[in-house]
Amino acid sequence: MMQPELKKTYTSFLLIKLAIFTIVAPGSITVWIPMYWLMPWLRRSIAPGHWWQALASALILIGAWGYFWCALDFVFRGRGTPAPIDPPQVLVVQGLYRYTRNPMYLSVLMVLAGEYVLFRSPIFLEYLVLVGLGFLLFVLIYEEPALTRKMGAAYERYCDEVPRWIPRFWRKRTNRAV
Repeated sequence: MMQPELKKTYTSFLLIKLAIFTIVAPGSITVWIPMYWLMPWLRRSIAPGHWWQALASALILIGAWGYFWCALDFVFRGRGTPAPIDPPQVLVVQGLYRYTRNPMYLSVLMVLAGEYVLFRSPIFLEYLVLVGLGFLLFVLIYEEPALTRKMGAAYERYCDEVPRWIPRFWRKRTNRAV
């Protein structure tokens, strides 16, 4: 059991690592790369008051909210970060992880979908699909096998209970509980 002062220091350290990871990984995917690709489109102004701006804003805000909720669950419940080099030490099955196994990836894709709606750029749609495929491959090839090795039967039960991508807002009826 960690002493309270040590636990506070460790949590602060995790929050700093989370901030760095967020700027580097999701920040690159949702801000830095799109700005580079969309620079010519960003120079033209978007007419105010269009319905798609409200939709885009909602998608971006909900996606960002989902990402930060999941990332903070990783720090406070899982005692780790979203970075593959510093994963949670405890399997996180609370919060948005009750509905889908990959809410953080879905949140980032929602931000990108909001940006696509805002800028209406065909190249942005291609980028969104490419990032989605990258997430899918990463989950299938690296993340799920690594979690199965690390978390064992608990992760396998979780996979039986919670869908990979499409959120399920009701519990699957089985004899096992997560």
